[in-house]
Amino acid sequence: MVASTDNLAVRPKGAPENATQKTDDIVAWGKGLREQHFNLFDPNYRNLNHGSFGTIPRAIQAKLRDYQDQAEARPDPFVRYKEKELLDESRAAVAKVLNAPVDTVVFLSNATLGVNTVLRNLSWADDNKDQVLYFDTIYGACAKTVDYIIETTFGHVSSRCIPLTYPCSDDDVLAAFTREVAASRAAGYRPKLCIFDVVSSLPGIRFPFEALTAACKEANILSCIDGAQGIGMVPLDLTAVDPDFFVSNCHKWLHVPRGCAVFYVPLRNQALIRSTLPTSHGFVPANACGNRINPLPPNGKSVFVNAFEFVGTLDNAPYLCVKDSIRWREEVLGGEKPIMEYQERLAREGGKKVAEFLGTKVLENEQGTLGRCAMVNVGLPIAVQGNGTGLEQGKARDADADGLPGVVPRGDEGVVTNWIQKRLIEEYGTFVALFVYRGRWWARLSAQVYLGVEDFEWVGKPLKDLCERVARGEYKSG
Repeated sequence: MVASTDNLAVRPKGAPENATQKTDDIVAWGKGLREQHFNLFDPNYRNLNHGSFGTIPRAIQAKLRDYQDQAEARPDPFVRYKEKELLDESRAAVAKVLNAPVDTVVFLSNATLGVNTVLRNLSWADDNKDQVLYFDTIYGACAKTVDYIIETTFGHVSSRCIPLTYPCSDDDVLAAFTREVAASRAAGYRPKLCIFDVVSSLPGIRFPFEALTAACKEANILSCIDGAQGIGMVPLDLTAVDPDFFVSNCHKWLHVPRGCAVFYVPLRNQALIRSTLPTSHGFVPANACGNRINPLPPNGKSVFVNAFEFVGTLDNAPYLCVKDSIRWREEVLGGEKPIMEYQERLAREGGKKVAEFLGTKVLENEQGTLGRCAMVNVGLPIAVQGNGTGLEQGKARDADADGLPGVVPRGDEGVVTNWIQKRLIEEYGTFVALFVYRGRWWARLSAQVYLGVEDFEWVGKPLKDLCERVARGEYKSG
């Protein structure tokens, strides 16, 4: 029996009836939603790291299994015909959220694949002057993709990293971009593409992606926005921003099953994306040898859309759930605006509570723009032993690092990070993304509709206890 989507909308207990008032009651949303809709979690586990893998409400899990059941019940009719109709519905739904034309959006499994698709499709000039620009906050897998492109093009393309030192202003980010573009050209290179985030991973901060896209356009540089942390977390208007390439994970903040990302390419650039990864039936060779045919039913869609409809045999059920997740968010939570308002408010309030408990601070600039998202970075009371000068990536040591109670010998950073994270799982039933920046440790915490301020207050004690144990050297015994 096919499950219906008609009963997705069940208003959470205690939630305000008016969507515009939903952010007025953080406690009701957090625990109430977790118990009523996000009850796939182990009851003894607190998910404070939503930004890494996301999660789904139980109603969307039911839709996922429904689509999978349909595929098993009648494989050919579903894969060849029904699935394509459902994909179009999901593309239309996500296009509305992004304010983008439907024929500019397709799905793939994750944002890293989207960045790979761009980098591996672009052509590089034979004069070896093309250069890829990126910021030092780039996601690690994307940085390695740039490395791979450099390695496999044998000198046709090089890269330039744009350094940033947080907490800096949005104007500082734009100034750094302008400076490195000028330096690239002065050195005889041709900046061709710049990769940057909507919200970076570590630290988890909002990037001025709108202004950077405009700056790329003015400098005649292609913009590639890695919005892995993006849709469902911050407002996005791709018609207004008008990037050259954009990808965002739907499985993180849009409550879509893993893995699913939306890939946006405006009509003007679709000819640049010659192939999916891997190349599949939708590819149209420029000079076909023999009779190349697409065995799937003709659909009259553009080459770009058609190519991404079938990229080998995959479980596309997560893609089909996009429309259902968006509808669920509208009917149960009141839509994107109240969700984003709630998440940002919780991140700011929760992060402040944790920092006060630890006696540290939140990573934020004077303008308050870094925290215009659903993640917050809180300093931990432990630092790397040093002399106050340059540390990782050549950055100056944090001004407060030398006054922290816990000091860890240089070289033990990775061991300490892994030790704390493993203890958080084994002893406290949670996980927090930790990282060392400017000589001290930071914790990245994610706010979500199923969390409340009390969850942030709770995590302060485990973090404090573990930092004290690190200061005593307990991590050295394994």
